[in-house]
Amino acid sequence: MSSGVNERPYLSIGEVLGLLLEEFPDVTISKIRFLESQGLIEPERTSSGYRKFYDADIERLRVILREQRENYLPLRVIRDRLETGEIDDSGSMPLPRGLRNVVPFAADDDHTDGIERDDPTGTVSRNAASVVTNRHPAAQARTLAAVQTPVHPAPRAPEPEPKVYVRPEFCTLAGLSAQQLSELESFGLIAGQGTGSGATYTDADLHVARVAAGFLRQGIEARHLRAWRQAAEREVALIEQRVAPLLRQRNPRARSDAGATATEMAALGAQLRAALVASMMHQFLDH
Repeated sequence: MSSGVNERPYLSIGEVLGLLLEEFPDVTISKIRFLESQGLIEPERTSSGYRKFYDADIERLRVILREQRENYLPLRVIRDRLETGEIDDSGSMPLPRGLRNVVPFAADDDHTDGIERDDPTGTVSRNAASVVTNRHPAAQARTLAAVQTPVHPAPRAPEPEPKVYVRPEFCTLAGLSAQQLSELESFGLIAGQGTGSGATYTDADLHVARVAAGFLRQGIEARHLRAWRQAAEREVALIEQRVAPLLRQRNPRARSDAGATATEMAALGAQLRAALVASMMHQFLDH
């Protein structure tokens, strides 16, 4: 017995990776983020800073990856041709959007049947009526009532609007000057949406900016913070390799396992990094 499933209308970056891996085995989350940093895609963000990929975003990604693979075009050329319309990214790509609504049937003395409700033409309903004509009258009544009664999935609570900050507000909250923010952006530590004073940033960007501001107050220049970004990219790449086989599977359990594994590995990575730093600091402070 199944019921209608009302899933969210977008995919996370990990789900997009799983969707693309079959056609593009070499694609990674880092690659998708890099395409965003180069201005080829602009996914929306949740209030927590996570990317939201809709159908159009995923189709655009497919077009970009195909142009790279088949025509060997550099990203700058692809971006220019997308902007001018020379490359068409308007094709539709059907995405999985959950199970079709299925009406549960009451069990009679023999068995339980199910008839799909997603039937705008009425064909399934007519077939259902013919199937039950030889059944017990009470069972017929229950079955036909189920066919004729619409099923409405329970409404989902609307997701909160993503919290975004414009550039001046962001600088104030992060404790950065406009020049310092520009330097952090130039070295890839922060990537806002848009340009100039109208650029917007998420809570995730704000968290990175505040930590970076602490380093700047200690006299560490923005260019030196690239080492942390590069280390994070290598760590994420390792996690990607571990969970990629799970993401290639098209079932919810595998994707759930991939998320749990990635979260656990990220936590272990943070613990190992902290332990190594503490050990090394202990060595040089004791001398």
